[in-house]
Amino acid sequence: MYRPFRRRETWGATMAERTTRARPAVLRALGTGEPPEAVHADGRDYRLVEIFKHDSWAATARYAAPAGDEIVCKFNRVQPILGLPMTWLGRRLATRERLALERLADVPGIPASCGPIRAAGHVLPHACGHAYVEGHPLATGEQVGDRFFPTLVHLLATIHARRMAYVDLHKRENVLVGDDGLPHLIDFQVCLGLWSPRDEGNPVARGLVAALQDADRYHLAKHVQAHRPDQGHLIAELGGGRRPAWIDWHRSLAVPLREMRRRLLTLIGVRGRDGMAASEAFPEDAVRRGAA
Repeated sequence: MYRPFRRRETWGATMAERTTRARPAVLRALGTGEPPEAVHADGRDYRLVEIFKHDSWAATARYAAPAGDEIVCKFNRVQPILGLPMTWLGRRLATRERLALERLADVPGIPASCGPIRAAGHVLPHACGHAYVEGHPLATGEQVGDRFFPTLVHLLATIHARRMAYVDLHKRENVLVGDDGLPHLIDFQVCLGLWSPRDEGNPVARGLVAALQDADRYHLAKHVQAHRPDQGHLIAELGGGRRPAWIDWHRSLAVPLREMRRRLLTLIGVRGRDGMAASEAFPEDAVRRGAA
């Protein structure tokens, strides 16, 4: 049986002492809306169990079927920005993630896609869903088993062999430690791939995917160094942990923009004075676990 819906708005004793404020509509993927209470996917009806997060890009929630099957649905942005429509962006992000999951459907460690997501009888083109993975996000300082990172290195190599770059591997919370002790990768929202023969024939697209694959290997090498420095042979296999030069250029632009965004969210009361995302209503489950 599915569990009753609950929202995760605070965590821990310190968070209970803080006052949080909901994001304004413009900073929420669904505006004033929320994920639907019920969806239909993969031939089954599901009911909302909990909302993991609702930020500017997407609202992510877990659903359960009466028989016990569970899925995670991501509802990408549809809320306009200053009057500019954003439904095209939500559709594009959902399509990209579905393409990635379908291309990797036979790969262990990748959750199975559950196909089109429907609500109230209509297909939601901005939504994407996959099977729920039992486990937890890789936490700071967590000691994982001997098979974890060799398996993850092989998983990443398989993704790259399928002409894709994961892109988001710098976020430790995207790496799940399954109850089986093995790695699982989620959140392909910003992945990049050569999806068609036209893409494969485009030298710019090929070069961009190759550069992002280099970044994937660099970020995974950092995780190995942080969690299992005794497995140095994996770092060598990943290129020795050498940082691609373009990452420095990217950071020179991205870090100031991220700090400006953090200050804005703190100013309007969405984040605490420390600027941490965990102070928001509907904080990301992975971030809370990582900060614990």
